[in-house]
Amino acid sequence: MSIFSKIIAGEIPSYKVAENEEYFAFLDINPNTKGHTLVVPKKVVDKIFDLDEDTYGKLMQFSRKIAIAIEKAIPCKRVGMTVVGLEVPHAHVHLIPLNEMKDATFQHKVSLSKEEFEEVAAKIRQELH
Repeated sequence: MSIFSKIIAGEIPSYKVAENEEYFAFLDINPNTKGHTLVVPKKVVDKIFDLDEDTYGKLMQFSRKIAIAIEKAIPCKRVGMTVVGLEVPHAHVHLIPLNEMKDATFQHKVSLSKEEFEEVAAKIRQELH
């Protein structure tokens, strides 16, 4: 069971942004920028390109809705999407509010308090339609 499976199951707390029957979105606890969100399928598959076409397509559709909400909730020039997949063996997408290139590098991190994480998650949830 991956750490993401434990988050989805509620065994590990998270700052949930959105959830449906197949996908789960939550704030990254070691974010590049405020609003950095992870989107994962509930089905455990290690590599994103090993997802079946339907699951992959729906993951992108779900991620798009979250990204649009992030862009409305968090001041940024755009929301970038990154797939790395080396850190957790569970397919996932990083949605990162970007203002400059360094925001996408995973070399610079921001620290947020529990209250700030909760506020950011609430702002993004408010923008979901």
